[in-house]
Parts: sequence; C-alpha cells; structure tokens
Amino acid sequence: MLVLVAPGQGAQTPGFLTPWLDLPGVRGALEAWSDAVELDLIRYGTEGDADEIRDTAVAQPLLVAAGLTSAYTLFDDPAQLPLKVGAVAGHSVGELTAAALAGVLPDEEAVRLVRVRGLAMAEATAATATGMSALLGGDPEVTIPHLEKLGLTPANVNGGGQVVAAGTLEELAALEADKPEGVRRVVALKVAGAFHTHHMASAVDTLARAAAELSPADPTLTYVSNKDGQAVTAGSEVLARLVGQVANPVRWDLCMETFKELGVTALLEVCPGGTLTGLAKRALPGVKTLALKTPDDLDAARELIAEHASA
Repeated sequence: MLVLVAPGQGAQTPGFLTPWLDLPGVRGALEAWSDAVELDLIRYGTEGDADEIRDTAVAQPLLVAAGLTSAYTLFDDPAQLPLKVGAVAGHSVGELTAAALAGVLPDEEAVRLVRVRGLAMAEATAATATGMSALLGGDPEVTIPHLEKLGLTPANVNGGGQVVAAGTLEELAALEADKPEGVRRVVALKVAGAFHTHHMASAVDTLARAAAELSPADPTLTYVSNKDGQAVTAGSEVLARLVGQVANPVRWDLCMETFKELGVTALLEVCPGGTLTGLAKRALPGVKTLALKTPDDLDAARELIAEHASA
C-alpha cells in the first residue's frame, strides 16, 4: 500500500521549480494558477530568493502548486491516482495539496483557497511578535507539559521525538532559559509567526468565509487528517478541518501511526520532498520512502508506485 504525502512551509528552496518547467503541461498549469491567484508562481519558484519565498503569502500557494504538478507528472492519467495510491496526507499547508489530490477540491479552488490562507496568516502574524522553535532531544511526554506551563503551544508534534513550540517571542525566550528535561537545544525557526496556535484565530475566520463558498466532494481515496491522524471520509469534514487546522497543532505523529494501521508499505513525498521522508525513516521502519526533489527522481518514483500500488 502506497501513501502520497505533501510537505509544509519551510520545504521550499530558491529555484526549486526550475527543472520541473521542462516537463509537458507543468508551465501551462502554473501559468493558469498564477493568473487565478494573481501571483507569479513561476517567477517565485525559479527566481525568488530565500527571503521572498519565505513570505507566508507566497510560500503557501507555491508549495501547493509544486506538490500538485509533481504528483500529476507521475501518472500518464491523473485519474489513475486514486486507483494506485492508498492514502494521502499533508503536513500543515500540505493538507491543501492532499485535499486536491483526493478530489475534495478542484486544483484551482485549492490554489485559490491556499492563497487566502497565506494572506490571512501573514496578516495575523503582524498583530503580535510571535515565532516558532524546534526542540532537539527530549521526550514529548515531558516536553509538551513543560511548554504548556510556559504558555507555549506544541504547534507541531512530528514523531520521532520532534516537537516544535510556538508562542510570543517572550515565551520563546523563557523556553531558551528553561529547557525541558532532556532537550539539548532550542532552535529558532525562520518563520513569520506562531502558526497552528490561537495567534492565528483571525486567519481561521477569514478562511472560514472563503471556504463557505465552496462545495467539497468526498475523498476518492483515504484522506488522513493532521488534526488527530484520523481518516476522514466526508468532503465537508475535510474542509472544516482545513479551516480549523490553521490554529490547531499539527499531529504528524498520529498521521504516521495511522499509516502503520493502514498497512502502508511505501511513502512517496511530492515536491519539494525531503522533510516528511526523513521523519518516516525514523518512525516507520520497514516502509520504503522516496522524496520527489527534481524530475530526476521520477523514474524511481514510478518504480515505487508499480511495486506498491494499492490493489
């Protein structure tokens, strides 16, 4: 059984879309989506520097567009995807990619919605000076209560002991001075604010208004949600979770537990792959993994699909 996963913000690097533009259909799709969201995805994905593509309002639609185009290049016909892929999931904004791949939203609607999401989250970060920090080492059962004592949110619980804290800059400074038992280092992340916390409440309201205009379909394959790692079968519930997830922690650890329960034998991460593949290597021993980084990875990815395609 194969699971297709999509990375979240931070996976993008300058120029990462450049080699994909030579493939049939990619440039046309990116141009259409660029027009739809009034954002030059091709320029940002090929010429944008690190600071430009770190901007939340740019990074999020760029990641969803990259994930969709890379996934569709794997199949001669996109209609094959639900026949060969057993499950989909995405980390944070990658959930929008997964929702489109599962047929919950048409591609253009997903890209439009993620543009609203990115703009709303960027606006929310301007209200209060907030940030996120990764904790290296430690046991989540010890770490998480310690974070909550300091007023911080465990915004990402990624499995393999990896936890990311989010909150105000003052709260994060307190964490530096008072690390949980077993944590070796606290590393500030280069993000604009405290994503997946109550600091994003205004973005939830904005996204909810945009989502109310959509008519989601039920997933055509198993869709695993960041909220609690559960498989969601109703399109309306997927959309509701996509909205609420902006201000709720990402439980990627629970998603990987569900992959185990589903009997997943291979995990394929769409472009710009690498982060989720690394987590899977630690948390899912015995599961084959592959990250789509450039078109050079396509042949190996197709071999993985042929070997592990769902019956």
